[in-house]
Amino acid sequence: MSNSDLTSILFVLLLLVGFAQLFGWLFVKLRQPKVIGEILAGIVLGPALIGRIHWASGFLDATQHHGNLLNFVYWLGLLLLMFLSGAETQQLFTREERKEVGWLTIVGTGIPFVLGLIVGPWLIRPVLAGPNGNRVSLIIILAVGVAVTSVPVVSKIFADLKILHTRFARLVLGVAVLEDIVLWLALAVATALAGKTVLHPRQMTYHLAATVGFFLLGLTIVPRIIKRFNKSRFNVVARQSPVAYAIAVLLGYCVVAGALDVSLVFAAFLAGFAVVHKKRRLFADALDAIGKVSFAFFIPVYFAIVGLKLDLIQGFSLWMVAAFIIGSCVVKIASVSLAGRFAGFRGLDLFNLAITTNARGGPGIVLASVAFDAGIISAKFYTTLVLAAVLTSQIAGAWLDYVLRKGWPLLTPAPGTDIEPVPKEDSPVVAA
Repeated sequence: MSNSDLTSILFVLLLLVGFAQLFGWLFVKLRQPKVIGEILAGIVLGPALIGRIHWASGFLDATQHHGNLLNFVYWLGLLLLMFLSGAETQQLFTREERKEVGWLTIVGTGIPFVLGLIVGPWLIRPVLAGPNGNRVSLIIILAVGVAVTSVPVVSKIFADLKILHTRFARLVLGVAVLEDIVLWLALAVATALAGKTVLHPRQMTYHLAATVGFFLLGLTIVPRIIKRFNKSRFNVVARQSPVAYAIAVLLGYCVVAGALDVSLVFAAFLAGFAVVHKKRRLFADALDAIGKVSFAFFIPVYFAIVGLKLDLIQGFSLWMVAAFIIGSCVVKIASVSLAGRFAGFRGLDLFNLAITTNARGGPGIVLASVAFDAGIISAKFYTTLVLAAVLTSQIAGAWLDYVLRKGWPLLTPAPGTDIEPVPKEDSPVVAA
């Protein structure tokens, strides 16, 4: 790489991270999720706005010229996001409120997902399909898109609103973690089937077995082995450089997944899941260091590139966006409300739970990114999924902030418990 090429790619990265941080800061000031500002930064730098200005079109030429390097940074940001999300997962499982979490997961997630699978064959059109899309993979993507809830975004909103310790937060995050594990598995199956117009039984069986087996082992046996190795006195790397060890676990998972032809996105999630100890975080400082660098550079650049990929001119369909957002929100909110009633909630409790679990956020964007990069969905469907993730997250953050400002309870306290305190001071709604 010549000096001019290196200067060019550094300039592109400078603009991406600079605009992502600037717009993220602006959206925080506007009391909106930060991730929306980061995506908007990519849209501003993309063909819809700056790309249409003649003197600024050189930026898009540079992004195309350095496409491979930008794709590497994009994937690294995505893998780090999934790795850190997986590292947060085990902390969210508690033994409390099992009945409520069970109802909200089975009914609130199950109905949208199953409904998407049943109705999907009548909704699938050629305009939704990418070059590798087939009916089965498209139906799965549609069903996941309707049912998914964001763990990273809602957890960050809860943290910034200072309600992460509340029963409401525990319920929502517990449900989000359980459903995302199931839905990631469904997405893994969809990517395994991508591009197979003629589904050869032997090849399909291998891909499904490898994907499901990798996922199940990554949730059960392998984490126990990793955790024993974490504490081993022979593990010199973990003791001398915990950050390097955590990254090595991430890379190791991804290498094994790549060799088995399993999506690296799920490998990164399972790597984070394995690094965290069941009782306490052995690598809390290491994960904190990785998180600071990731959320300062790689993840904002990833979301900016997501926005950069959005073609709001030729890749935008108003009827598709409106139909998907309205239809998916109605199904999700109605399902969660029904599940909430079965769990014993009433009134404002139901609406708070439904609006919050309707936030698709990071997983919704990851779903769109993975499906689009795998060639399963078209540019128009990709744009639709990303916009749905952005708008639902924005609505959830704004609503929770409004409820807290009014001093209303997020959940009616359980019998024999005190009302949980809510913050009185203003807190900006931020989503990473």
